[in-house]
Amino acid sequence: MKKNIQYNVGQWLPSDQEFYNKWLKKVLKEAESEENQKLLPPVQALKNLIESDRYLYNITQMMFDEIPEKYVDTPMGTPQVRNYRQMLLMLNRIIQRAPEFNTTGLVRTPINAILDYPMATKAGYVFFMNPKINEKLRDILNYWGKYLQTPASTYVLNTSKNGWLSDYALNEMSKAADGDNFTTIFKCESDDREKHLGFTSWDNFFTRLFNPGIRPVQDPEDPNSIANACESAPFRIARDLPMKAKFWIKGQPYSLMDLLHNDPWTSKFEGGTLYQAFLSALSYHRWNSPVSGTIVKAYNLPGSYYSESLYQGFANERGADPVAANDSQAFLTATATRAVIFIKADNPKIGLMCFVAVGMSEVSSDEITVRVGQHVNKGDQLGMFHFGGSTHVLLFRPETQVEFNLHDQEPGLGSSNIKVREEIARVK
Repeated sequence: MKKNIQYNVGQWLPSDQEFYNKWLKKVLKEAESEENQKLLPPVQALKNLIESDRYLYNITQMMFDEIPEKYVDTPMGTPQVRNYRQMLLMLNRIIQRAPEFNTTGLVRTPINAILDYPMATKAGYVFFMNPKINEKLRDILNYWGKYLQTPASTYVLNTSKNGWLSDYALNEMSKAADGDNFTTIFKCESDDREKHLGFTSWDNFFTRLFNPGIRPVQDPEDPNSIANACESAPFRIARDLPMKAKFWIKGQPYSLMDLLHNDPWTSKFEGGTLYQAFLSALSYHRWNSPVSGTIVKAYNLPGSYYSESLYQGFANERGADPVAANDSQAFLTATATRAVIFIKADNPKIGLMCFVAVGMSEVSSDEITVRVGQHVNKGDQLGMFHFGGSTHVLLFRPETQVEFNLHDQEPGLGSSNIKVREEIARVK
């Protein structure tokens, strides 16, 4: 009997457990068959780091040893990576390919999928939070990202059952955008699917634009109306924000100092309001300004790529959730790679606010496309996620009285996308 993966939020991993199992077995088999191949430079660099640092070597061994015995052979019926050598081989295999579409299940964050069990251990928490490890993981992801920006990556943009341009795939992406026809909704340089609809790479396809007139700004002239910055589903609203919090505990409170990495302006948001929402894998992946105003500060923050809250893993004796990152979203606002953009709104009732794009696992290429001093209108582009979507945060100061409009739904893992540029809140 098929099992469903719990918390399959944003459609990053398949809800069909059987497909997920088969995919992992396939990747492991392919990786092991390529064992005699030379590791790619960034993967070899990670191997060298692990084997040259006694502390990291021991932690690496421990994170596999700490997987509970009952999960070692067939955890949830799923094969797992059993040592760091297998882990390196699978990383080497993944970053030479583009993600495929499948009608029964999708693995849109394949590295996250193969690291699921070691991530869930206490030693894995230490390993994946280590700055040296994250530097090497960043290089691996950058290597993959460069490949996904080449014409060679368009081989998955085809009309086969595993192709992103099949009737089924195009229909699913159209439905995610509440539309009827992919080429009507999204900007394509060609109508010919044999020519990849004009998309020049996987990344070019995944960061596709809406056609003009799609997703107009709601109430563009109303300064009290705040627009949705991303095509995203509400996750959480937090008020009276503290400067510092123990964000690893079950409730995952937000920690402003960690979220903004001790930015000098952090104290301006103490006692303020935070809105967080997550993006679907099939949706639009660009960020848009929620207000009209001036960009007064913008920068990228380094962080972790494959860390999750300890509460989500084996430490809680729950077993490892295949998409534990979904439940760790509040935790990731303080630990993951992210882009921070401060906007001084034209409306003095809003004043200084902040948009934060938070990378999750593979989805950590946060590209800022605005510059300091630039004036943006509500709905203008701020930047984009590469290789899909993730989660984002809006921050408001305590003097900004915000009333949210979540379109008749409650925030949480079961919420649905609100269209980008639709009203998400009003300032009183």
